[in-house]
Amino acid sequence: MTPDLLQLSYAVAALCREVGGFIRQEVTNFDANKIEVKGLHDMVSYVDKESEKRLVAALKEILPTAGFVTEEGTVANDDATVEYRWIIDPLDGTTNFIHGLPCFAVSVALARGNEPVLGVVYEVSRDECFRGAQGHGAFLNDKPIHVSSAAAMNDSLIATGLPFYKFEHIDAYLRILTEYMQNSRGIRRWGSAATDLAYVACGRFDSYFEFNINSYDVAAGILLVREAGGRVTQWLQDGDPVFNRETLATNGLLHDEMQAVLKQHWREEYKS
Repeated sequence: MTPDLLQLSYAVAALCREVGGFIRQEVTNFDANKIEVKGLHDMVSYVDKESEKRLVAALKEILPTAGFVTEEGTVANDDATVEYRWIIDPLDGTTNFIHGLPCFAVSVALARGNEPVLGVVYEVSRDECFRGAQGHGAFLNDKPIHVSSAAAMNDSLIATGLPFYKFEHIDAYLRILTEYMQNSRGIRRWGSAATDLAYVACGRFDSYFEFNINSYDVAAGILLVREAGGRVTQWLQDGDPVFNRETLATNGLLHDEMQAVLKQHWREEYKS
């Protein structure tokens, strides 16, 4: 049975707003003593886990046949044999949240195979809900959005994520960063990949690039950018940008110029 993606997007957006309300409430009540460390510089809180539990429980009701890919493992992650999978980051920007910085989001995508067909990113602090469904466009608080019209990198603002572990390719990354810095209006590191991509979709950023990134960080945002008229690929080729741990998203006009820089400084074997 093929789900009605447009109607489903409304239900998922409402759910993300609801879970975002819980996260917003916890900003003032947050207990830093309950922070857990998953790996080097990689933290999780009870807010992440509780938010994911709420999302999973509701999404099971919305589309019972779908599997899950989740960040915090509160439900068994299904393999790719199911037709549809929910890809969830309950709190993208956990480090920002823990440190009291305002950029963090709930990110939920529905993928058919490896292709996102629905995406919602709810940026909690600004109460902004980005929603999209394949073939139906992308929206911010129910108003249509579109990528920017910047036609040259020199006229663009770029978003990225800086590595916080796996530093073995840092020299190549810094060469890329240097060239982008010297040939753009600037680079921003927001600390939430889902928000970065949503901002590309609505034209606030003109492009976004990051490597060693997870599917649950980018799946919803990738759908938003595509539905807003942009282009998303892997760094060096068209490929799958959801599960291959590297994402280049642009308004489409900048894509070849930005990808040329990546091809000059990055090698295929650097892929994490």
